[in-house]
Amino acid sequence: MQPQHQEDQTFTKLTADQITGHSRTYENCKFINCDIAYANLYSVVFIDCVFEGCNLSLADVSNAGFQNITFKHCKLSGVNFSKALDFLFEVHFENCILDNVVFYKKKNKKAKFSDCSMVETDLTECDLTDAKFINCNLNRAFFSRTILKGADLRTSYNFTIDPDGNTIKKAMFSLHGLPGLLSKYDIRIE
Repeated sequence: MQPQHQEDQTFTKLTADQITGHSRTYENCKFINCDIAYANLYSVVFIDCVFEGCNLSLADVSNAGFQNITFKHCKLSGVNFSKALDFLFEVHFENCILDNVVFYKKKNKKAKFSDCSMVETDLTECDLTDAKFINCNLNRAFFSRTILKGADLRTSYNFTIDPDGNTIKKAMFSLHGLPGLLSKYDIRIE
């Protein structure tokens, strides 16, 4: 089967079976209002693409490439990005639902998470150096051996981050985030 390369195209209302296919590459494409929940994206590569208003819940991204991808107003619940290719991995999210998403061991420096729900998101062993978490709900998100050097979490909330179990040098937090940094000490802050 010949590799398929799509470039500079806009796809509207695609379904899972229309985007599935080994060795496909989408470069500088837009995906608008696509319902690709449960899609098998094995070995599909996305380069400089934007997803707007799409549902990618529980999509299988094993061996898929995500190089400079922006998701806007998308639902990605249950996606396991740890199975995606590491090569040039870069994803950004605006107004997205990232509940139960797994980023285990992903390097995503300078990532931007803006106005996202990240309930029970797994950020274990990620390198999120200089990442920006802007107004994100990080309720029960997993931070363990996570690199957050220079990360900005000043406007995010509901997080619990153990400063001893994560690298947080020069990370930025607000006063209202203090309880999330000190929770392991079981103290009351008033």
